[in-house]
Amino acid sequence: MHPAARPALPLWAAFALAASSGSIMDAGFPDRDWWPATFVGIGLVLFSLVRRSAWGGFFVGLVAGLSFYLVHIEWASLFLGLLPMIALSSLESLFFAVGAVAITLAYRWVPRVWRSTWARLLFLPLIVAGLWTGREAIASVWPYGGFAWGRVALSQSESPFAALFGWLGVSGVSFVMVFIVAVAVEAMRLRTADRVVRAAVAVGLVAVVLAIPAFPVSSQTTMRVAAVQGNGQAGYFDDREQGDLLKAQVDATIPLIGEDVDVVLWPESGTDISPLESRYAARVFDYVSEEMAAPLVSGAITTRGDEYFNSSVLWLPGDDAVDYYDKKHPVPFGEYVPDRAFWRPFAPELIDLIGREYTPGTTDAVFDIDGVVAGINICFDIVDDQLLGDSVRQGAEIIFAQTNNADFGRTDESVQQLAIARIRAIELGRSVVNISTVGTSAVIAPDGSTMDQLPTYRPGAMVENVPLSTVTTPAVLLGRQLEWLVSAVGLLGLLIAGLAARGRRARG
Repeated sequence: MHPAARPALPLWAAFALAASSGSIMDAGFPDRDWWPATFVGIGLVLFSLVRRSAWGGFFVGLVAGLSFYLVHIEWASLFLGLLPMIALSSLESLFFAVGAVAITLAYRWVPRVWRSTWARLLFLPLIVAGLWTGREAIASVWPYGGFAWGRVALSQSESPFAALFGWLGVSGVSFVMVFIVAVAVEAMRLRTADRVVRAAVAVGLVAVVLAIPAFPVSSQTTMRVAAVQGNGQAGYFDDREQGDLLKAQVDATIPLIGEDVDVVLWPESGTDISPLESRYAARVFDYVSEEMAAPLVSGAITTRGDEYFNSSVLWLPGDDAVDYYDKKHPVPFGEYVPDRAFWRPFAPELIDLIGREYTPGTTDAVFDIDGVVAGINICFDIVDDQLLGDSVRQGAEIIFAQTNNADFGRTDESVQQLAIARIRAIELGRSVVNISTVGTSAVIAPDGSTMDQLPTYRPGAMVENVPLSTVTTPAVLLGRQLEWLVSAVGLLGLLIAGLAARGRRARG
């Protein structure tokens, strides 16, 4: 084998590197928030894939994926146990492994076709970053709506790279991160005589990226929001009586009576009795709205016919529910079981725990609240790029993120979700009011700064004059087109390199 075609590492060392990459990559996310660690983790993955065989790349990628997801989403085991968490981690790791095959083929083919130093230093990293982004994009939407958690960009909510979200969106930042790391990997692998110069290029690239200012967002108006965290027994298996969640929210709201507010915001599971079906709950909603002299927005489980919906309701006293949003993408194996007849034989006891099947909603995701348009999303909606972008395109001037984190206890899930909410604020140029049943609840300004935050597992409320915005950021304007563009560049570059390399072998 020609030296240039040999793997950078023996297989055992590549496995060791891949196995260590996951926890390092995860350290960049909350709650550790050591954001540079994610760059290091990406570098370890890429270096372990350099010029491997396709099968070698697959298994190295599988190890890297498992080492990351088993740590990153450990919180998923708290609700239904280890088996579902391991199954989800394994599925995501298979995506990771397939993406790793594409990347290792790029490391084999591209230098054979484009042999110049600059091709290795810039064009190869462009393809690698595009392939990584494409893998994240596909896994975020498929199967069953995908799982967008764990994209590398989501580690950068409070890093110097956070300003890029308003320009490029989540996938664009993932692309930039992997591109920078891939350039650094190639700079390290070049001949010793070239290393200093090439490393300077990598450092210069980082400096240019960090010099990009945040997209300017100005606000001339505000909305005074009272966001209430009731700290009720909101977990799926919590021991509670009917009405306990509603009572907890009311108890935490009563001290606010007399405050001059524009809206009262309760979380997902703000009530365990639907005001659309219970006259008692409707009277309670009337009472809260009348005493606060403001509309009430609350999460509730609603029914229409035989169908259940995870809904957010806009309530006015005397007018009842004047608008509602039904969650568009219920969580598979959490809020419904897709293909239940197929999956039930594998784990009947676990599948039967999910007795209620939520129907995907078809309503728009905005409320008009006395002339202010609020974008509404429920729990894991916050990771849905399309849904959040659509709400802004439909006129949202502020984002309400209602969630119930009780099933995940004091794990990293709630702070990971809050970090995503912070990223959305910067990306969309909108304030985000993230309100949970038990935490982590916070009001986030369009620049990503925290205006107010509540302690977890304590009842409380945030009352803030929250900035409104109508600006359209480049990230919203581009939507998912940038994601698919860079993914297509990666895939097309790989295909061209593969065909050209094959042609050279045939001629040689």
